[in-house]
Amino acid sequence: MSYSDFTLAKVKKNFDLITVEKMNTFSHVTEFEPSPLLTETLRYNIPLALASNSEKARSEMIIAPILIDIRRQLQEQINLFSGIEFDIDKECGLNGVCDFLISQSPEQLFVNAPVITLVEAKKENLIGGLGQCVAEMVAAQIFNDREGNGISEIYGAVTSGTNWKFLRLKGKVIEIDLDEYYLNDIKKILGILANAVRER
Repeated sequence: MSYSDFTLAKVKKNFDLITVEKMNTFSHVTEFEPSPLLTETLRYNIPLALASNSEKARSEMIIAPILIDIRRQLQEQINLFSGIEFDIDKECGLNGVCDFLISQSPEQLFVNAPVITLVEAKKENLIGGLGQCVAEMVAAQIFNDREGNGISEIYGAVTSGTNWKFLRLKGKVIEIDLDEYYLNDIKKILGILANAVRER
């Protein structure tokens, strides 16, 4: 068993989580301007990614440039890991590969605490990806607790590149924002991602 085997119902039951589903969870977040480089990169890359219509293309051509832009604009306060093994508790199924993991640490060669955000790329079915993302967030919470860094909230996102859905884990409560954000809301998407870093 691994992260990808979890449905939302299964991860909720296995880890005694309470889900709170509501609109406007992140409506208060200030928008964040994309850099000119990101704007031009997305203008060029989006048609290529959509024509290919694979998770890999969307991940490489849309999602990665967005996350790299956040890292650059925040003066490298965060580190970004892509396609990394994140094995925390194999007996509980908290193992496998995370599409993207953001850590607030100077270490670039390996994942170090604190892990603050996990982004799971899905071709189309965002709802279907929620269980896997939540399982990865629970693993990040355990990882952070073991390292004793006191991070109180873990953020997560499930995205197709063009559509984004955000989550937040606080203790045993997983907040699921029922809103979906689209690439024409890029300032809000960047704002939510930046806010996850700034709230540390």
